[in-house]
Amino acid sequence: MKILVTGGAGFIGCNFVHYLLENHPEDKIVNLDLLTYAGNLESLADIADKPNYQFVKGDIADMEQIDALFAREQFDVVVNFAAETHVDRSIKDPGVFVRTNVMGTQALLDASRKYGVKRYHQVSTDEVYGDLPLDRKDLFFTEETPLHTSSPYSASKAGSDLLVLSYYRTFALPVTISRCSNNYGAYQFPEKMIPLMLTRALHDEALPVYGTGENVRDWLHVKDHCAAIDLILQKGREGEIYNIGGHNEKTNLEVVRLILEALDKPESLIHFVEDRKGHDLRYAINPEKIERELGWKPQYTFEKGIRETIAWYLEHREWWQHILDGAYKEYFQKMYKM
Repeated sequence: MKILVTGGAGFIGCNFVHYLLENHPEDKIVNLDLLTYAGNLESLADIADKPNYQFVKGDIADMEQIDALFAREQFDVVVNFAAETHVDRSIKDPGVFVRTNVMGTQALLDASRKYGVKRYHQVSTDEVYGDLPLDRKDLFFTEETPLHTSSPYSASKAGSDLLVLSYYRTFALPVTISRCSNNYGAYQFPEKMIPLMLTRALHDEALPVYGTGENVRDWLHVKDHCAAIDLILQKGREGEIYNIGGHNEKTNLEVVRLILEALDKPESLIHFVEDRKGHDLRYAINPEKIERELGWKPQYTFEKGIRETIAWYLEHREWWQHILDGAYKEYFQKMYKM
């Protein structure tokens, strides 16, 4: 098969590209990424020369470029990771999120329909469901939970999900959607919580924790996420949504303390800051549908996954240091003379 992975230079996307090349070496992978601030080709340097892998710099919201790419490549499958994803950035500039997450999705859907893509998969988020109360541990997000967004980011993702489902109903485009909990693992951009806390702690810098740190997230290892998407592509029913969760609920403060303990750093580095506007209290996914229908189960406990993640960042200091000092942006120019 020929698979288009959009946003494949980002955190989850690059892990998925690595996963496909390792587990489906017979497939051809085209990675389309605009290389905005969070896209990093250094994350793909070890597979850049593989004969069944190709990188294309491009914008999913550029309809002319998307149409030309689909006409040339004739993709069998599209997996759309490309998105603006950082909540704080969406509060500062919502328009960028609407353009990429909604208009970009429309461009991909139109091209998929026009050129006969056999499966279009939309990678979404549990944040489209809003949040759950901290004192109701019996409540979980299911695929039937009503959408109730809290930020411009989650609203733009909910809008793109609804657009995807409309193309299934109106045009019979073969689509699936997955909604995941918070991912962590190798190659995550250092603005996200775990690598942010980890890299700051290594420099003995203050760790900014929103509010009291009691907000709860369900943590999903990125490798478990990749395996789940692969199963959905192979066995998932068209027009269906699949929630992917890790069964690993932790408060933000618990996660920060685990990182400090692993690095042998003092808790005095924790610095509580003013809470985020509209900060969701608790995310918790019920993944029974994908477990029951497709046989997926997460392989990582959070304790195992966080140890591996911390070890990866310690062993790859150059990768994240290049991001912190801006040098990672030079990799594209060196590789592609642009």
